[in-house]
Amino acid sequence: MKVHQVELVISAVRPEQYPEGDLPEFALAGRSNVGKSSFINKMIGRNSMARISSKPGKTQTLNFYKIEETLYYVDVPGYGYAKVSKKEREAWGKMIETYITSRDQLRAVILIVDLRHPPTNDDVMMYGFLKHYGIPCIIIATKADKIPKSKWQKHLKVTRESLNLEEGDELIMFSSETGLGKDKAWDAIKSFYK
Repeated sequence: MKVHQVELVISAVRPEQYPEGDLPEFALAGRSNVGKSSFINKMIGRNSMARISSKPGKTQTLNFYKIEETLYYVDVPGYGYAKVSKKEREAWGKMIETYITSRDQLRAVILIVDLRHPPTNDDVMMYGFLKHYGIPCIIIATKADKIPKSKWQKHLKVTRESLNLEEGDELIMFSSETGLGKDKAWDAIKSFYK
């Protein structure tokens, strides 16, 4: 998809702040510093729409990006970041859980993992949480450009097995440097609202 129009509509913390209307929404989940902002920016062809921070744990709200008046990307706070208080982490968890389990417009969660490393316990828990609630999932394995091509399949296998990936859940290799996987990711997203 060629993206011409993108706007950050709102940074929400409560359901009453979510945008109105029935455009399909896709939440982006992943641990802090996994490359969610880079993924968003690559997908929409912008350099700095989603702010990339050298400080993990920067996203503390649900950021609703409206794309082409067609759909929303919803960037949720990254998980697994130790430098925020337990209380703060619990508040984020509650906010994310409320959104994911109660939002009718949510079509799928895009779970972003780092292809270079096996999924973390938090990744596995997040995937299990989505399966428990029957929420469709697209797995994006980023940073593929940092691994030799000859090892891609091995790393994909580790990701698939660690998450115990269910039949039908798509696992897409991605690089925000080279654009690898961008078209595939758009196809997967579109399959949920066509």
